[in-house]
Amino acid sequence: MRIFGLTLLAILISSCSFAQFQVRDSALFDPHVSISFAYQTPGGDLANRFSSNLNVGCAFHIKTKKNWYYGVQGTYFFGNKVNEPGLLQNLYTENGEILDNQGQVAIISLQERGFAMTLNGGKILDFIGPNRNSGLLLMGGVGMLQHKIRIEHQENEVAQLEGDYLQGYDRLTDGLSLYQFAGYFHMANNKLANFFVGVEAYEAFTKGRRDLNFDTMTTDHERRFDLLVGIRLGWVLHLYTRTASDFYYN
Repeated sequence: MRIFGLTLLAILISSCSFAQFQVRDSALFDPHVSISFAYQTPGGDLANRFSSNLNVGCAFHIKTKKNWYYGVQGTYFFGNKVNEPGLLQNLYTENGEILDNQGQVAIISLQERGFAMTLNGGKILDFIGPNRNSGLLLMGGVGMLQHKIRIEHQENEVAQLEGDYLQGYDRLTDGLSLYQFAGYFHMANNKLANFFVGVEAYEAFTKGRRDLNFDTMTTDHERRFDLLVGIRLGWVLHLYTRTASDFYYN
């Protein structure tokens, strides 16, 4: 058992040393997944409806041996400040309250919810960082962005805000989105600290998708320009390759 343990330890040390040598001295073909977090500030028409938000994302990208970078990314964003003129105005009483099905004052919470899906492409410029796999990451993309108002009333039952009726108030909006990212991509020699951080922006050409807003009795199909700008930090899980058919996880 002692011999087996020492042999296994030697194999692990050799494997780590080999991978460290590869990362430090070679530009690798590197498929990887990432989990990221962002703080975003709205602009354009989006700033009239929502305030700053938090964002979580998941992505799959491939870095080629020539440091071209491409893949797909999905993000989900959420906030708790909503400013929408006329929202729920048809439900308020003369005292400025909304009543539930039992005639009690309902507690209503308004929140922002949205997501974006993009196909991305760019390049890593390796003039900074500990190896040829790290550097300045410049990336652009195209996809779609969607957002709406989430109306919560968990402590009360309000018939007008349940089921299909809710769609008449949520201001569902979506459309084509452009994406840009500029930041630093880091692949550690020792495989322990693999991350990226940078500034990102979404420009979305959207419009409302509901046929009628029940509170204002109007349609909302005008073209909108929705902007999101933020700082994103992500942790990367690499799938290095030793041969064309031999993959291992970091």
